[in-house]
Amino acid sequence: MTDIIAGVEIPETSAVAEATSHLRETTTPLIFHHSRRVFLFASLHARELGLQPDPELLYISAMFHDTGLLTPFSEEEQRFELDGADHARKFLLDRGFPKSAAEVVWTAIALHTTPGIPGRMGPEIAATNYGVLTDAVGWGLDGLEGEQVDEIVAAHPRGNFKKEFVQAFVEGLKDRPDTTYGTINADYLERFVPGFHRTSVIERITDAPWSQ
Repeated sequence: MTDIIAGVEIPETSAVAEATSHLRETTTPLIFHHSRRVFLFASLHARELGLQPDPELLYISAMFHDTGLLTPFSEEEQRFELDGADHARKFLLDRGFPKSAAEVVWTAIALHTTPGIPGRMGPEIAATNYGVLTDAVGWGLDGLEGEQVDEIVAAHPRGNFKKEFVQAFVEGLKDRPDTTYGTINADYLERFVPGFHRTSVIERITDAPWSQ
């Protein structure tokens, strides 16, 4: 039976089924429901804007986009976005997807927290970013029908999302603070981790090993 939420059909493919099962088992309810909402909001925005993302690739992008915050997907030496992107790319390549498809998903996840750039790129990349923005900060909610939003939240409840989402970022980033340089991720540590110092590009320029 086809799963349809707010007029959006969940793709019926083996990769989607595997990803859903995999993420349900390896992530938290917070991240799982957030990721499903991201896909649904992304799909609605794509429809409204006349974008035509591949539904399967958009789903994989949405479902894996925050996995880098969690063990066993996280690496201390790189940004959490890259952890999720690497994991999703491997997931697709291991299942015989073309490298080009895997790279689209990789890029969508790698750039999902980067302001201004994803919207100028391909439909999967742009839509993933729009879905993330809607669920995290309410971007574009006024352009969606209230009944659609209510149906999505009924299927995938937000619960105490604001508090728990921020906590998830703090927990996922506090042991690798250097990876937050130049990103919005430093905001979480600056606000909630005592002693965290946000390095600025000005410091890096003035401390560079040049006389002038």
